[in-house]
Amino acid sequence: MDVQTTKRIMIVAGEASGDIYGAGLIRAVHAIDPAFRFFGIGGERMREAGAETLADSADMAVVGLVEVLKHFDVIAPAFLHLKRTLQNNPPDLLILIDYPGFNLRLAKVAKQAGVKVLYYISPQIWAWRQGRVKKIKKLVDHMAVILPFEAPLYEKAGVPVSFVGHPMADRVKTELSHAEAASSFGLDPSRPIVGLFPGSRRSEVSRLLPVILDAAQLLQHRFPDVQFVLPLASTLSDADLAPYLTGHQLDITTTRERIHDLIKACDAVIAVSGTVTLEIALVGTPLVIIYKLAALTYQLAIRLVKVDHIGLCNIVAGETVAQELIQDDASPQRIAQEIGRILSDASYADELKKKLSGVRERLGGGGSDQKMAALVLALVGQP
Repeated sequence: MDVQTTKRIMIVAGEASGDIYGAGLIRAVHAIDPAFRFFGIGGERMREAGAETLADSADMAVVGLVEVLKHFDVIAPAFLHLKRTLQNNPPDLLILIDYPGFNLRLAKVAKQAGVKVLYYISPQIWAWRQGRVKKIKKLVDHMAVILPFEAPLYEKAGVPVSFVGHPMADRVKTELSHAEAASSFGLDPSRPIVGLFPGSRRSEVSRLLPVILDAAQLLQHRFPDVQFVLPLASTLSDADLAPYLTGHQLDITTTRERIHDLIKACDAVIAVSGTVTLEIALVGTPLVIIYKLAALTYQLAIRLVKVDHIGLCNIVAGETVAQELIQDDASPQRIAQEIGRILSDASYADELKKKLSGVRERLGGGGSDQKMAALVLALVGQP
C-alpha cells in the first residue's frame, strides 16, 4: 500500500488488561488490512501485535491520587509526547483503552486537534463520577463498552455507543481438567493448590503481596501439604517480586505461561481486585478478592464510589460470587480464613462454583476483537 494511504492509529493502554485488549484489537485490524500503523502507549503484548510503544504501560499502571503523584515523572512526559504528536502530526484515529484519568485529558487534546476518538472500555461512570458522561459526550466520537448495562447509560446521554461484549469471553479457555492442569505445571493434584494473584501494577504488588504471602504462611500452617502458584503479569518483572518472595519458606511456583490453565489447576485463589477476577470466575475456580489503597485515596473513594461490589466478577454477576476483603478487612487472618473454608468445606466450594458458572452468559456472544476492528475501519472511513 502507498505510504500516503497508510492509516496511522494512536492507541493508549495504561495497564496490563488494556495491553491484552489492545493487542487483540490490533491483530483483528491487521487481519483485514495489515498496512495500518499503530503507535502509542502499551506493553509487551501490543508490541508483539505490531504496535510501536512510546512509553510502556508497566510504568503507567498506577491507581489513586497518591500513586499518580509518585509516578508523575513517567506519566507527565508520556502525556506531553502524545499531545505534541496529536497537535503536530495528527493520526487518523485515537483509540483510548480504559485508564480514564489520563485518557480523557488526551481526548480533549485530540478533539482540539480534530482527531476522532474511539474509547474502548468505559470509565466506570456507573460506579462513581457519573458527571463524566457529559465530558465524554463532548470529547469522544464513539464509546465501545464491554458490560451490557453500560450501553443504556450512554444511549440515554446521547453518546454514540456499541456493546461489543467482553474480550475475556473469547480469551478465557482451557481444555484441561483440574488434575491435568496441575500436572502440566509440575504440581500434585492430590494436594491443595492455592493461587496467589498480586495484581499487575507495581504499586499493588508493594501494598498487597506482603499481605498475600502472610496469608499463605497461615494457610501453610493449617494445610502443611499446600502448594502455591503465582503468575507474573506482563507489566511485572522477576525483579519486581524478588524482594517480597525472599525469606518466605513457601512452596511457590511462579510462571508467565498459560494463566487460564494455571487458574484451572487451583483449588482456590487469592486475587487482587481487577480484570483477573473475571478470568478466574470464567474458569470457575473459587476465589477471595482483596484490595487496599493508600489511606488518602481510600478515604476519597468511599465518599465517591456508589456500587455494592468492587470485584468485576461480582459486578457482572450482580451478586456476591466471591467474598471481598477491602482495606483493613484484607488482613492475612481474614484472607486465610476464607481460603481455608474453600479448601476444607466441599459444599461451600461447590456453592461458589455454581454461582461463578453464571458469569459467562452475561458477557455477550464473543467476537469483541472483530467488532472493535469494524468500528476502527468505520471511523477512519475504510469499507
